[in-house]
Amino acid sequence: MIIALFVLPRLHIVAYCAHDLRACPSERIGKDGRICVEHLVLAQMGRIEHLELLVARLQRTHYGPKSEKTPVHVDQLMLGLDKCVIETQPAAQAEAPPASKDKPAHGARKSRALAAHLRREVRTYHPAHTKCPSCSGELRKLGEDCSEMLEYVPASFYVIRHVRPKMSCRKCSCVVQAPAPERVIDRGLPGPGLLAHIVTAKFCDHTPLYRQSQIFAREGVDLDRSILARWVGEVASLLEPVAEVLRRYVFDTDKLHGDDTPLPVLAPGTGRTKTGRFWTYVRDNRSAGDMAAPAVWFAYSPNRKGEHPQQHLAKFEGILQADAFAGFNKLYERGTIQQAPCMAHIRRNFFDLMKAHNSPIATEAVQRIAALYLIERQIRGRLAKERRAIRIARAKPLFDDMGRWLGEALGQLTPKSETAAAIHYALNLWDALARYLEDGRIELDNMIAERALRPVAIGRRNYLFAGSDAGARRAAILYSLIATARINGLDPEAYLRYVLARVGKHSIKRIEELLPWNVAENLAPASQSAA
Repeated sequence: MIIALFVLPRLHIVAYCAHDLRACPSERIGKDGRICVEHLVLAQMGRIEHLELLVARLQRTHYGPKSEKTPVHVDQLMLGLDKCVIETQPAAQAEAPPASKDKPAHGARKSRALAAHLRREVRTYHPAHTKCPSCSGELRKLGEDCSEMLEYVPASFYVIRHVRPKMSCRKCSCVVQAPAPERVIDRGLPGPGLLAHIVTAKFCDHTPLYRQSQIFAREGVDLDRSILARWVGEVASLLEPVAEVLRRYVFDTDKLHGDDTPLPVLAPGTGRTKTGRFWTYVRDNRSAGDMAAPAVWFAYSPNRKGEHPQQHLAKFEGILQADAFAGFNKLYERGTIQQAPCMAHIRRNFFDLMKAHNSPIATEAVQRIAALYLIERQIRGRLAKERRAIRIARAKPLFDDMGRWLGEALGQLTPKSETAAAIHYALNLWDALARYLEDGRIELDNMIAERALRPVAIGRRNYLFAGSDAGARRAAILYSLIATARINGLDPEAYLRYVLARVGKHSIKRIEELLPWNVAENLAPASQSAA
């Protein structure tokens, strides 16, 4: 209601001005006065459109679906461009009869068979009768019925007691004793499995330390939150060399995805939080047929100044897929880094307008972009040369036609309208976006980096803020290793347990041997980690 009251007076102003303009004789209104009123009407209409868009975005954020997917209609995606053929399905599927309108078509029922790697405990139930209850004859096995039930054994603590007997020589009284086993934390209580569980629960499963402390208390183990926080800091310091090797690997590529997200950080002495930033850089070229291991590296900065990405990418040369953040501009000016913008950001502006105002221009823009994504879906995983050839043949006509259409649509709109702003944003990036047509390595959007940041966005809704800049930097180290383990299909907890048990005695010159893809053979895939 507050927003409605804020908007309605402006509607009355517009209506009142328009009514006055029509009612007053032309001789009483000069040319300048008429122009002023027209400008006022346009300004108020633009303001109303902007506020309506904000209201629609807030309503969709709080009450609507988070997905931005729209129903895909192939005939609309064609947009009348009959010369550009897009194969949407195999011929055998195309000839299939349409589904009946009476009953909705349901997908195949998902199998309920339990995973084969799970431990089986067989319980056999014999009949109570040893002889036939009807004639007392001898019974023989005819067959059997089998069914399975999924059960869960709660995780539990246990104590490893290290006993080192002291042996004394009977002749010379020389004392012999085995050396003490190494601990992950010097003179520390936790083992590698417990530390891996705590870190994974916080940075992968988004369980704050105070909740973990409460969970452990139910098991009869008293571990204060401050103790857990100190252990997490020790783990981050121990794994810092591994994260540094990971950073060098991530930047040793010719195409990189980059993005950032805000992180509230406690400001000392103020009782409030400041806004820091998490930066992520992702090396993942699998969609272009590159089989090199994907990897993710996080960095923290206390603000969003452009000097931070410029420092991160000081030695990088190649293609940077990122949003239109102005802090990247100096990198592009050097000439060693090529800009590859994100189509998803362009689409998001039109999608919001389509949902808020049902704008026909925004709706058509979303449909045209969907046609480009349809081609990308069909060529995902092919080699870069093949992707380039297909894009030139099939996507380029659609892309060029959309650019012309955006320019024509812009001429039909008022300069300060939200739709015009969305078109201006797209056209400003259009030439740089066209690079994806000529280079099969480039993706149409930057969703690879946005997906890498998603755990941070979910996690900060639970732990709310980082305790300090140093704590945020330690979190960046742990996020890097966990995200890289996940993107390589490993169970993060199993990976961290393996590394923590070995990193203390591993040679620093061979620390790259502890990267996720180098230890994958020693670990079960994430889907089998519960075995």
